[in-house]
Amino acid sequence: MVKPKIEKQDSVKLYKLRKMLEELGDHSGRGTELISLYVPPKKALHEVINNLREEQGTADNIKSDLTRTHVVDALSRVIQRLKLYKSSPDKGLVMFCGALPPAGGGPIGSEVVKLFEIEPPKELQTFLYRCDDHFHVDILKDMLKDDNMIGFLALDAKDAGWGLLRGDKLDVLSETSSGVAGKHRQGGQSARRFERLREMELNEYYNRVAHTTREYFIDIYPVKGLIVSGPGPTKENFLRESYLEYRLQNNILATLDCSYAGSEGVREAFAKAQDVLTDYRMVEEKKLVDKLFNDINFSRGLATYGLNEIIDLLKRNVVSIILITDDTNLRKLDITCRRCQHVQSEIIDRVKVISRTQELLSQPCPSCKSMDMESNDKDIVDYLDLVAGQTGAKVEVITGSTEYGAMLSSIGKVGAFLRYNPNQ
Repeated sequence: MVKPKIEKQDSVKLYKLRKMLEELGDHSGRGTELISLYVPPKKALHEVINNLREEQGTADNIKSDLTRTHVVDALSRVIQRLKLYKSSPDKGLVMFCGALPPAGGGPIGSEVVKLFEIEPPKELQTFLYRCDDHFHVDILKDMLKDDNMIGFLALDAKDAGWGLLRGDKLDVLSETSSGVAGKHRQGGQSARRFERLREMELNEYYNRVAHTTREYFIDIYPVKGLIVSGPGPTKENFLRESYLEYRLQNNILATLDCSYAGSEGVREAFAKAQDVLTDYRMVEEKKLVDKLFNDINFSRGLATYGLNEIIDLLKRNVVSIILITDDTNLRKLDITCRRCQHVQSEIIDRVKVISRTQELLSQPCPSCKSMDMESNDKDIVDYLDLVAGQTGAKVEVITGSTEYGAMLSSIGKVGAFLRYNPNQ
């Protein structure tokens, strides 16, 4: 048996990158003035800088004065930033730069040139420069797709099912019936003749299963490993006779005894394969959420839920781990008085941030009545991660679209493990 080499990644870091790419993808320029630059690690930075200087010369021919100014300014910002590097980082470098309107919109000419610098999650392979009316984020989004795929084959003499574990989702791909007669004699047939016919049917069935398995797990979804399961000795006979393509035969992670084959067998095999898939993210999330609900149900005071309570306990250094779904869509809004430094804080839905900010900025400071106020808002995961870093706690982002993400959503999308029971 082999063990898949699965690279563990920081769930908070990936969450922040996904959110940033979503926001960048929503931006659009007044014209073709938004720059996207992908620099692979082996690309010489002086060559990139020379290319951008040539682009600056070309930009002087743009007819629109405003667009020309924005493009030249953006290229200058990128060039100055690149000069700070001696060489490209190990995985490469991605920069997005352009003139963007202020939050809430604004008139033409109110745009501000902003630079976004990103370290890609995987090594870049190609160099790309684009000046367009939008940022080209698709390459980075593709890198976020989990390529750690594990195949499942659940079979017995009657049924077979195929499943795929990819990232945060377990999919049942298909299932089929064998058409093989059960182990009982048909009327008018000798035992030897019946057994011979049954063996022929089983052989045809095994060949069909092997062919479909190769199509799914080599041609369509190149998996890192295969888990074979099912009741009885059928799966062992199938493997012993080497029906599987040799690349799959050599990549089997485990053979599991389960009560079912087919689609139900795939789900049962996943539940029983946690020891094999210890590094797999979906298994990690399942264990974390299961433990959270177990601690809550046993009322030992070592787990809790409710965002406001968790933030309070986090500041008191009681929290050890926070679980939060990736679809929470909350932001922490702070309105600070520049005169007396009084802070008004609220946690609100993302879509209400702009209107609520304008409302609070139009009101005097409740402490000194000054109208000199400034606003700042932060994604709730960023805020929790910041406070957690100050207290030695950890934040785990759980995929909201999974079964266990839905369980966490049922208690408000946020839960936490505590270092001790604060009520004792």
